Order: sequence, then structure tokens, then C-alpha cells
Amino acid sequence: MSEKNGTPATPAGSTGPRPEPLRFFGTTWVDHDNGYTARRIAVAIGSLATAAVSCLVLRFAYQGIQIAAVGGFVTVLVVVMFAVCSALAFRHTWDGFTKRPDPDRHANLRSLLMIGFVGSLLAYFFRSLIEAPGEKLHREEYEKARKQHDTRTTRRTGNPGKKRRRR
Repeated sequence: MSEKNGTPATPAGSTGPRPEPLRFFGTTWVDHDNGYTARRIAVAIGSLATAAVSCLVLRFAYQGIQIAAVGGFVTVLVVVMFAVCSALAFRHTWDGFTKRPDPDRHANLRSLLMIGFVGSLLAYFFRSLIEAPGEKLHREEYEKARKQHDTRTTRRTGNPGKKRRRR
């Protein structure tokens, strides 16, 4: 299956569910075609590079706090805040690859996830080493939808009303 004009295509003449496109991958995750491997490599390198640059920016922020001489307590508080938020963002992002996140919980954690953006980037990097981030969840949903569609569209043979009953 491939994308054309931004919409996923299904095989010629077939009806049924269409795969949901993934960010950076479109629907190439279905058959692992059209540069899927190259995209995974690019996503891994890009997310790791972005995480490294983000850590550099955080280092500059830390140096700014030291220059401001606000005290040891504030410095420790800021470092712990970024570490905890990054760990929580990593876990939330990692879990989002295998199950749909609760929209209300996600909305409540939005600010925490923005502070812990480095954790989200690292989760994206590690997941892209295994598969396209979110591929497992989308594949399970797509296979389930295909199976449901196949069972709904399978034609029965014979008239069920004329069926003989066993005694």
C-alpha cells in the first residue's frame, strides 16, 4: 500500500479499512516499503541529534542559573525538575507507542511533557531502533479492523433456514 495525494491507498478494487498513517512514515509501515528502513534510520538519527542539542540548551540554562547565583537550593530544584519531568515524559511517550493515551490525562500532563521534552525525544529514538514509533499499536488496530471487515463481508453458502438439525 502506498500514499498518493496524502491519502492511503488500498489494493485495486478492494474495500475495507485503510491503515492510519504514522508521522514521518505515512503508510509505509504496512509493507515496509518505499524507504521505510531509511526513514527509520533518519528518525533515529534526527531524534537523537535533537535530544543532544536540547541537552546543550539545558546546559546553557544551567550555566545561566549558576551565573545568576540564585543559590544551591534553586539550582538543585531546577535540575531535579527537569530530570523527573524527562523521566515521566519518556514513560508517557513510550506507553503511547503501545496503547492509545487517555486524552484527558494527556491534556493534564501537557506542561509536564513540554518540560520533559528530552525524555520524549529519547523515547522516540529508542523506539525507532525497534520499529516505526507507534507501528505496533497501528498494526494491531489495522489487523483487527481487517479481520472484522473480512468476517462481515464473507458470504455464507446455502440458505441457513434449510439447515438440518442434528438430533
